Amino acid sequence: MLKKLAFLILIVFHCVVLGQHKEIKLLSWNIKDFGRTKNSEELNEIAEIVRDADILAIQEVVAGYGGAQAVAKLADILNRKGAKWDYVISDPTNSPKYITERYAIVWKTNNIKIKNRGWLVSELDSLVDREPFLLDLYVEGNKFTLINFHSRPYNKDPESEIIALSNFIIDSLETPLIIAGDFNVDEKIPVFDFLKDNGFKAAISNAKTTLKRKCDGTDYLNHPIDNIFYSQDIYKTEGKTIDFVKFCDELEDARKLSDHLPVLLRFKIN
Repeated sequence: MLKKLAFLILIVFHCVVLGQHKEIKLLSWNIKDFGRTKNSEELNEIAEIVRDADILAIQEVVAGYGGAQAVAKLADILNRKGAKWDYVISDPTNSPKYITERYAIVWKTNNIKIKNRGWLVSELDSLVDREPFLLDLYVEGNKFTLINFHSRPYNKDPESEIIALSNFIIDSLETPLIIAGDFNVDEKIPVFDFLKDNGFKAAISNAKTTLKRKCDGTDYLNHPIDNIFYSQDIYKTEGKTIDFVKFCDELEDARKLSDHLPVLLRFKIN
């Protein structure tokens, strides 16, 4: 009886402590050709989609002129919508010709703090086409690490990159840890088993995240390849896609923003 009572007290204490932790909303979004192709109106539309998040991890920021400027403009627009935002932009990835990109992470400064500006994971340079970008963030003094990653296309062996990234994470990094990105493969395939066997979970499952070029009746969604993986000391309260298309006749305009949907992870740190 005493053991049962002690166990119940422990559960209640854990729930109370967890309930006191700040809830954070993280969006991961491959924003296609994020650079000079996005005009002020489109940047404002993107800002409206992401404004309720606390953190935005962007893949496919243009490496040349226009990419960093687009991130700065987006942050400026967000700053005029009621909250203060800051951002970091990675160096260009050390990639084969024509596939070099930058990553960006944008966040609300009232909820999130940083102590460094992040870095590309050079240890993976020879194993992936685009090295992931790593940034340590702090919520109420609690540190977690965010990795932003864009793997190769599905027909160019993204699986070997995911294996290399998974090995690096498990061997070299501490948790709490979140991996956000476009993996170009479904989270259900065996290549993710190593992460899952080590306590990582996917924010979404069986959720298509890319947009077709044309709407087939009412179906404009294509492949389930974008996701957010989180370690076991992250407590998920919600995971979903943000469907900013909604109707077939909006697909053409939606694709001007991106051909991917954002993925949301709402979480607390245990």
